[in-house]
Amino acid sequence: MNLVAQLAWRFRSGKRQNGFISFVSASSTFGIALGCLVLILLLSVMNGFERELKDKLLSVIPHGEIYAYDSGGLVDWQGEIKRLKNDKRIIDIEPYTKASVLLQKGNQMKAIPQLVGLDTHFSAQNSVIQRIERSSWQRFVEDPNALILGRAIMEKLDLKVGDKVQLLLPQISDDMSFQAPKNLWLNVAGEVSIGGELDAQIGFMHMQRAAETLGTASGAQGLRFRFDDAFIAPEVMRQIGYSFAQHVYMSDWTRTQGHLYQDIQLVRTVVYIALSLVIAVACFNIISTLVMAVNEKQAEIAMLKTLGARDSMIIKIFVLQGAVNGLIGTTVGVALGVLLALNLTAIAQFIENLTGSKFLSGDVYFINFLPSELAWQEVAMTAAIAILLSLLATIYPAIKATKINPAVALGQH
Repeated sequence: MNLVAQLAWRFRSGKRQNGFISFVSASSTFGIALGCLVLILLLSVMNGFERELKDKLLSVIPHGEIYAYDSGGLVDWQGEIKRLKNDKRIIDIEPYTKASVLLQKGNQMKAIPQLVGLDTHFSAQNSVIQRIERSSWQRFVEDPNALILGRAIMEKLDLKVGDKVQLLLPQISDDMSFQAPKNLWLNVAGEVSIGGELDAQIGFMHMQRAAETLGTASGAQGLRFRFDDAFIAPEVMRQIGYSFAQHVYMSDWTRTQGHLYQDIQLVRTVVYIALSLVIAVACFNIISTLVMAVNEKQAEIAMLKTLGARDSMIIKIFVLQGAVNGLIGTTVGVALGVLLALNLTAIAQFIENLTGSKFLSGDVYFINFLPSELAWQEVAMTAAIAILLSLLATIYPAIKATKINPAVALGQH
């Protein structure tokens, strides 16, 4: 251990160390540790939500849609599918027809914003279809009047497999006045559970039956796309839409579910700024600690200067003394943050089982557990910010120590 380190250690742990200084020093270390711990933990939770959004929600909803401007549907959609399948960014394409309808059973009614007509030939590999029981899907394939509904819709209307339900399709005339709705009786073949609000908004019927009911001459209102990377959807959908000869509307998941992703990013930014400021405030306590230490150790500093210690050496002593607080706090906070982040889901489930309450309800959110995904680059960034702020906090007290006049300081003692 060199002389600077020995002196820094003696100044830090000397018998004459004031109790209040020790308390302020410990509080700064605790504050830095707590800030690092909470920052790593909350960033891991945000990463977990982003991962679940991409892997769960975006795996069951289309990344993009193209649908015809006119009611006749998409012209030569079979040829368009063949053309677009050459694009390696596209994983899957399927035709569809979609409408907003009312379902009625007895005196109960439920609006379905997204009743989607599927072509079973194209939709067999759809990730949503994989969530439907095989027997239900088989009944759907065999019955042209079959209907599959979200679980929340089934519960709302008290429906069971095999029930008949009346579909009401609103009709609007050319002068924008409402006409008597079209009525259609369909057979409930099964249910699908996606999670969150989608279970109360989605249903499936056969595309051909939907096209006949809606008057879609081409048979398909549009095409639904899934890409190898969901986040390229806005750019790619514009390219695909501009390549069509007829007028079409373009949409992607950021228009329908993008608020979830934007909320995650907003919370991540706010959390990072707020907790970085918490770490900064904790580092300011290092300034208080060192200023009081400098005032208390004036005689010792004066003796060092009379023995030939240079100002640079004095600065190094107090920078090192303050840096120890930052290093200890950062190490403890990062270690605990990493440990908790890696086990957060299991800890949350244990607390849920213990208390009998849920942090996240699957009826409201698209997941029913608390996710966590540790990003080591964020851990490194958090540690770097904490150490840098703690080092910056030592500069003023260290310079103040060099301004002590040995004659005055020794004269007072």
